[in-house]
Amino acid sequence: MSIEDLTPGIKAAVLAEALPYIKRFHGKTIVVKYGGNAMTEEHLKQCFARDVVLLKLVGFNIVVVHGGGPQIENLLSRVGKKGEFIQGMRVTDAETMEVVEMVLGGQVNKDVVNLINQAGGKAVGLTGKDGNFIRAKKLLLENKDNPGDLIDVGQVGDITSIDPSLIALLDTGAFIPVIAPIGVGKDGETYNINADVVAGKIAEVLKAEKLVLLTNTPGVLDKEGQLITGITPKQIDEMVEDGTLSGGMLPKIGSALDAARNGVKGVHIIDGRVEHALLLEILTDHGVGTMIKSH
Repeated sequence: MSIEDLTPGIKAAVLAEALPYIKRFHGKTIVVKYGGNAMTEEHLKQCFARDVVLLKLVGFNIVVVHGGGPQIENLLSRVGKKGEFIQGMRVTDAETMEVVEMVLGGQVNKDVVNLINQAGGKAVGLTGKDGNFIRAKKLLLENKDNPGDLIDVGQVGDITSIDPSLIALLDTGAFIPVIAPIGVGKDGETYNINADVVAGKIAEVLKAEKLVLLTNTPGVLDKEGQLITGITPKQIDEMVEDGTLSGGMLPKIGSALDAARNGVKGVHIIDGRVEHALLLEILTDHGVGTMIKSH
């Protein structure tokens, strides 16, 4: 069913349902991590862009942080390199970092900016190097199989600080910041940072009302593969412990947890394969994923 099939009465009811949410969140900041199918399927890309523009027009401060895993893999394979991951983090040597920066800061960032602008928005693309607003240092991963043992995954960054002033300036000018997850070290080194981690930290620093992570799953699933619509940090810890949550979901869930514990009121992991998932989650009574409660 498309929007054209709905009667005027149903359309009016939908708008009326959105009103309390628009009132409640007007002037508030919503950080959206954009990735997965929503970023690769043409129809879902258009839906996402229109959602972002609509939310901006009704008075929300929207900040978009994007990933680009498939696009990075694609270019790495074209130059004859194989991507390697440890505990959900991409191993990034100097050559891989060049590819990552080219893809994230160039191709993908400008594609997302163009997409939102075509839908009627005013998007501006940034990396953490712009205004030095994402400062980072080398990330050393703790080996979960051998606690105390640290793993060097190359030019992967751990965020040391985020300066919110550039984003705040863009928000006041009706612009939509679109951020590539690249940080800068104290000596100007470039760091690849997990996009979920960047989105979570930006949400914390901006004291965002909501952090929304788009994924290729219905949300957080239990052992039987059933969707959990609401979950607490304690339940998440148990699911990581027993292996229910692993791989690429670990950085995502870690960032979501940190944000929930550090003042972001609503953290949502939602299904980016659903048309207009953002609007459904933010402006209707019908959610499309998992909400993490802060305690």
